[in-house]
Amino acid sequence: MDSDRTAQPGPFPDPPVLGTDPLWNHPFVARVYRAGQRLRHLDANRPWILDTGLVLAMIPLLCLPDLLPDRHHRDGHDLDQVFTHLPVAAVLALQAGQVLPLLWRRRRPSLAFAVIAAVFLVQCSLGAWLRAGVAVLIALYSLALHGRLRHLPVACAVTASGLGLLAFRLRDDVSIVDGLFFLSSTIIAAVALGLAVRVRRAQLAGLRERAARLEIERDQRGRLAVATERTRVAREMHDIVGHNLSVIITLADGGAYAADLAPERGKQALLLIGDTGRQALGELRRTLGVLREQSTAPRLSPQPGIADLGALCDRIRSAGPHVVYRTSGELDALDRGVQLAVYRIVQEALTNALKHGGHDTRVQLSLTAEPTRVTIDVHDSGPDTPPALAPPTDEGHGLAGMRERAALYDGTVTAGPAPGGGWTVRAVLDVTPLAGLPAAPGPGGAV
Repeated sequence: MDSDRTAQPGPFPDPPVLGTDPLWNHPFVARVYRAGQRLRHLDANRPWILDTGLVLAMIPLLCLPDLLPDRHHRDGHDLDQVFTHLPVAAVLALQAGQVLPLLWRRRRPSLAFAVIAAVFLVQCSLGAWLRAGVAVLIALYSLALHGRLRHLPVACAVTASGLGLLAFRLRDDVSIVDGLFFLSSTIIAAVALGLAVRVRRAQLAGLRERAARLEIERDQRGRLAVATERTRVAREMHDIVGHNLSVIITLADGGAYAADLAPERGKQALLLIGDTGRQALGELRRTLGVLREQSTAPRLSPQPGIADLGALCDRIRSAGPHVVYRTSGELDALDRGVQLAVYRIVQEALTNALKHGGHDTRVQLSLTAEPTRVTIDVHDSGPDTPPALAPPTDEGHGLAGMRERAALYDGTVTAGPAPGGGWTVRAVLDVTPLAGLPAAPGPGGAV
């Protein structure tokens, strides 16, 4: 196919190109293929046109020759000695009974065959020879193609019985064995052609259904991937923006309070606000750079891990809270994905402690690495003065994000008020190595 046809396909596509066979590229084959496509399109919209055309074509080809005076003359032999000569009215009735039912051969194939076969058997029992008897083979083909297959054996037996009577009539000119072989071959050919077309159509229908199903599955996978990526980006944005804004707000409140009493503390708070804002802006740019379509590759940086928890605790301490950080076990040997999950869970827990406990709260952070799991415990003492209203009990995006990250490693997150006051967050991640999997990749993932 040329490029113009490929770029602007019409309603009837070009014939397929199978390998390097030049037959499919021949202009005559292409025209025949497109003509067949138009015919199928017409038949799908107006099936009665083809059925009517078949009946009208059979009238001059099969019906009119039997009405001529020399219709029984064949190769110098008079078939009146073999077959019965019927009146014109009887011939017309038999022809109509075998040709007209072809109008509903596809809508009601069993009924059409029953009517045609009954008239055909009457014709054979009368010993008449009519070219319109070919209609019984067309009806048999239509039954094999459109009808119920359980009716097919009975239809073949009925057709064979009628053709057997014709073979018996021709026993003087042709042996019965040869006649039965020839007539049974026509039955087999009609049935085989109908079944072949039926199987082919079923295969094409199955392929179209499978293609439609695969297209639906592809669209669903695409939407699922988009939703998953959207959730991941929303989680990252919440962790970045929520944490840094909480630190900035706390520093701003402390700086405003210390502006009159200790101007140096206010200046220090402003410098810390600037550093925190610049860090948040850099993380946002890296995150959005992955999403934005651009000609150059985005600047990548390693994802935060266990080694960055010390700097995280320092930023929280700069806002006022007293943070005690303890570790136990081989934390640096953990997979980079596990380290990122641990960092984000700790970041969210410390941010919530700063947000709800205030700048005077005391936070105990401990990480414990075991051969099969990692345990994160974050406990804050809460605000010095209890709030007038009880804190809301509904879960925000932060706790949901922590649970989603823990679920990636078959972990759990529990959060709630501590018995002695304050709030406790406990997360347990399963880090059991899976057999047969390669070692975890090194750092270098993009934010």
